[in-house]
Amino acid sequence: MKGAVQQEPAYVVHRRPWRETALLVDLFTLNHGRMSVVARGANSTKSPLKAQLQPFQPLLVDWTGKSELKTLVQLEVRSAPAVSQPRALYSGFYINELVQRVLPVADPSPALFASYIETLQALADLSSQDDVEPLLRHFERAFAASLGYDFAWDETTDTGMPVQAGELYGYDPGQGIVSNLAPELPLRQLPGEALLALAAGDFMSEAPRKTAKRVMRVLVDYLLQGRPLHSRSLFSHSNPSSGRES
Repeated sequence: MKGAVQQEPAYVVHRRPWRETALLVDLFTLNHGRMSVVARGANSTKSPLKAQLQPFQPLLVDWTGKSELKTLVQLEVRSAPAVSQPRALYSGFYINELVQRVLPVADPSPALFASYIETLQALADLSSQDDVEPLLRHFERAFAASLGYDFAWDETTDTGMPVQAGELYGYDPGQGIVSNLAPELPLRQLPGEALLALAAGDFMSEAPRKTAKRVMRVLVDYLLQGRPLHSRSLFSHSNPSSGRES
């Protein structure tokens, strides 16, 4: 069968009703990147597909079709720990929305797919006391790198010089960390000590934590190109005093 794909590892990142009884499902897949499939009859009460096509559920998917929009043929549900803790769910919706809104169609990124699975597994293990922010920052870095926007925390791209403690730096999504604190930069006054701590993997201490959050917020907004992320509101609505985590 032309255009047929079988046993493709995939996750649902978004779904919505399609025509009378179908669902239009956005998938994040291992070998094909982000794909959209029509699941015929899946929105009817008698179809088991509606319960199977859920976010965070690992699937093996068969589809067919030569156009950009494929037709789901069948799927197999695989076992995985459940993402159930509220902040974990909100975080999962956030990374799903990033994938759905920003990743180009049919552009495979096996490294990002692996990072996505690792993040979901970590979210499934998250307790109510655990900090979710380091998990989000690591995924955002992997997400940006898959789109060609990776950078080093401890090196300036405009001079090629290493970051120094006691100095202040800027950030530009198109360049990375820079030493030139031009007024038009979206972020300035980033402390060198915090950038060095992030380069060493410290996302928990207060200064690097805040710095990483500021930088990744600017980068994600840049990648979104003005499109909103509805999942961000979940964090503020669930705990207004805690601030936004994404």
